[in-house]
Amino acid sequence: MSRCVAELCSRSIRTPSRHVVCNSFQPFAAQSFRQISRRTRHTLCTRQSSASPPCRRTIFNDPRRYLQTQRYESFAPPSPESLGKAAPPKQYRRSIKWGRRLLYVSATTGLLYLVDTQLYASSITRSLRTFGLGLIVALDYKLNFRPEPFFGGSIGDLHRRNAEKLFNLLHQNGGLYLKIGQAIAMQSAVLPPEFQKMFSRMFDDAPQNDWADVETVIREDFGGRTAEEVFGVSFTNEPGFGVMEKKARASASVAQVHWAKLADGREVAIKVQKREIAQQVGWDLWAFKVVMKIYTTWFNLPFYSLVPYINERLMLETDFVNEADNSEKMAKLVASEPRLRGRVYIPTVYRDLSSRRIMTTEWIEGVRLWDKETLTATWLGGYGAGSPGAKGTPLSVPKGPVRENDGTGLLKPERNEWKGRTGKGGLGLSLEQVMTTMIDLFSAQMFLWGLVHCDPHPGNIFIRRQPSGQAELVLIDHGLYVSMTPKFRRQYCQFWKAIMTFDNDTLSEITNAWGIKAPDLFASATLMRPYDGGEGHRGTRDMITGELQGKTAAERHFEVQERMREKMRETLSEELEDNFPRELIFIGRNMRIVQGNNQFLGSPVNRIKMTGNWASRSLVDDTGLGFSERLVNAWKHFIFRFVLFSSDIVFYASKIRQTFGFGDGMEDDIEKQMRYMAKDLGIELQHSVFEG
Repeated sequence: MSRCVAELCSRSIRTPSRHVVCNSFQPFAAQSFRQISRRTRHTLCTRQSSASPPCRRTIFNDPRRYLQTQRYESFAPPSPESLGKAAPPKQYRRSIKWGRRLLYVSATTGLLYLVDTQLYASSITRSLRTFGLGLIVALDYKLNFRPEPFFGGSIGDLHRRNAEKLFNLLHQNGGLYLKIGQAIAMQSAVLPPEFQKMFSRMFDDAPQNDWADVETVIREDFGGRTAEEVFGVSFTNEPGFGVMEKKARASASVAQVHWAKLADGREVAIKVQKREIAQQVGWDLWAFKVVMKIYTTWFNLPFYSLVPYINERLMLETDFVNEADNSEKMAKLVASEPRLRGRVYIPTVYRDLSSRRIMTTEWIEGVRLWDKETLTATWLGGYGAGSPGAKGTPLSVPKGPVRENDGTGLLKPERNEWKGRTGKGGLGLSLEQVMTTMIDLFSAQMFLWGLVHCDPHPGNIFIRRQPSGQAELVLIDHGLYVSMTPKFRRQYCQFWKAIMTFDNDTLSEITNAWGIKAPDLFASATLMRPYDGGEGHRGTRDMITGELQGKTAAERHFEVQERMREKMRETLSEELEDNFPRELIFIGRNMRIVQGNNQFLGSPVNRIKMTGNWASRSLVDDTGLGFSERLVNAWKHFIFRFVLFSSDIVFYASKIRQTFGFGDGMEDDIEKQMRYMAKDLGIELQHSVFEG
């Protein structure tokens, strides 16, 4: 073997025309021979005649070596025919097609997002977010609202996770979504406990916008003029000009309020709508409408018929011209009513400094209703003196140096002298007097005037002390109002008289005219206490609970839900859409908030008696009725006053228990009764209206 290789190599050296591959082919030979079985190795030697080229011998015995000799030939490319048919190049058409589609989708999405954020204040994004969550929640309830949820867990877990999702959506979207959430919060007592706890957090202040946004709104609404030009203020301490704070004193879901002092010395509150609301309100109400339409169809609940009216009220709340109109109307009505004149104050609106998105009113110095410690603390402001600005008197000019106006800090003077040196003084008022004024005001709105302020929560009510020592209630934020027709207002008065005297025939007659098929349940919701219809009266609640005896808690819960849903379908069916007064939605909100205010202050007054008395007396004072009708109503009102005496017995019994530490007041006792009644119906009430 080695001699053969040496011989061939020596020949290649002596014969230049020959080429022998020795060492360079050894690795290739070794690799090739490893693929050949040992049994097939052999020696191959091909000898040719002397005329032929020298012998070409390949040795396979040694796998580490490979030897080949051939005649040297110059390189010549192969002919096309010898190569065969050429394979077409790979086009990657599917990858290119989907890559192009991905590029188009990404570019379109980016462009839409840019347009949405810059021109529509993210309204499209917020709507898509709403639709997505609405679909997820609907599917979750469709699959898991059953005694044994499809994906495990419990009904409580189902409510809890969806309540948290809804809460996060409302806060993430902000704007009008917060307003909708607050509206639901006032009616959340009939919702599951997990939703009650979530909605109790809906009254937190909203974040305020930057001054740049505020200035943009001012320029857009006043023809390009700046805040300095519109209000006559300066941010550089120029003499002869007023001053204005760039930092808001209060911020809500729709607007924020800035303090300013005009050049003539008037202190004003400038309410500026948040810049994004104008772009968002249409989209938000449309999204709300679509979601309610889907839920109405999917869950067979008759909610959609109420949506147009709710949308209309919420849209008007973003129109500050409408709010200014409501404020001035209410100021005239209060001034015309001797029972309220001097007890209620409506701030003056400065029309020349107001627009559709900006409303300027006089600045109010007062104590918020929720600060009951300050309301009742000892008055240290001096004998015969009142709160700053009480009864519309000009605010006093504070003593001491004027704060430097650098355009960033707070400039409004603090007028706290009436709190004394320790700062622990208060208005020295009676909570009973405060609540009496409040119930008189809102009862007059519902039963006498038919123009109802539907957002009387504690943040919209200031209390001041008059020089006489009496309480003065200041009502602000007049955006959300409902107007009652004279016919409906009289029906509502008669309805209240009927539930106070157990006149079930009149009660059924009125509620049937409204399209309501469960008068006793509606009466309970109106009174905010269980209505049993008098001795021996078997109401809807008794029938429902009687038919559910012997069933498990889960079975009772589902049966009640189905029955309640059926009642809602009957109440709000298409045939009765024209009969159901949409105003009841917001009037019920007003009643619930007033009840919550009374409960928060410790139930100092008999709210139900006072409200019923106003309902009856308003039928006597109704100038739209004939003399004979008013005379009959006067006699009935005289009898009605004696009927209300039994309500006083209940109230003072509750008051005595409260005094000795055995209760929290009449409203809390009513709340407990409502909880017991609701529990029979499968509904759990767990929180007061302003908890959290």
